[in-house]
Amino acid sequence: MEKLLQQVTDELIANVIVESFHFMEPVKVKNAPQPWILLGAGNYAAVFYHPDYEDYAVKVYAVGKSGLQEEAKVYEKLGVHPAYSACYYVGANFLVLKRLRGVTVYECMKKGILVSEQAIKDIDAALDYARSKGLRPHDIHGKNVMVENGRGLIVDISDFYKQEECKMWSDFKKAYYRLYLPVASRILFPVPGVMLEGVRKGYQVYRKRKKAQLARH
Repeated sequence: MEKLLQQVTDELIANVIVESFHFMEPVKVKNAPQPWILLGAGNYAAVFYHPDYEDYAVKVYAVGKSGLQEEAKVYEKLGVHPAYSACYYVGANFLVLKRLRGVTVYECMKKGILVSEQAIKDIDAALDYARSKGLRPHDIHGKNVMVENGRGLIVDISDFYKQEECKMWSDFKKAYYRLYLPVASRILFPVPGVMLEGVRKGYQVYRKRKKAQLARH
């Protein structure tokens, strides 16, 4: 771990630039040094791994983004669970995590890979487990959950400390059972990325309007 941390600070953190341009869009990454590989980017941070340390992931928060300490506390509350990662180290602007293997549900749909009902049930059980630890699962959607060997994993728990209600996962499940599963159980086909992005953007608009309606009542 000591050698990994040295390479994180001397190579990755010293060179990489992670910037956020819109709070509802993934961060942008510049100057990622070799041989660090970008695993993915969310609205707060980007995640990397080093080929010499394939079991670890380094989550680097974007400049000006808060929430790192809260995320670390969420991992502490979760403890050990097969559907979640684990936090090994908390830096000034980065976390060293257990690397999860798998394909996001978003990518599964994009590539025509079946998202099994078992994976959905695993995610439901993991969310119930988080609630039992006093957390409130938030921002659970197709890019934040994975499928590995047919089982469900939760990739991003950075918003689990928030207290407001979030119906994103329940909305996703409605679409899964009403639209995706009836079709995918008979025939699998890749869903074009432009269509998935259209659905994602449309849902963002829907959520924004719904929130505004609730605020008026």
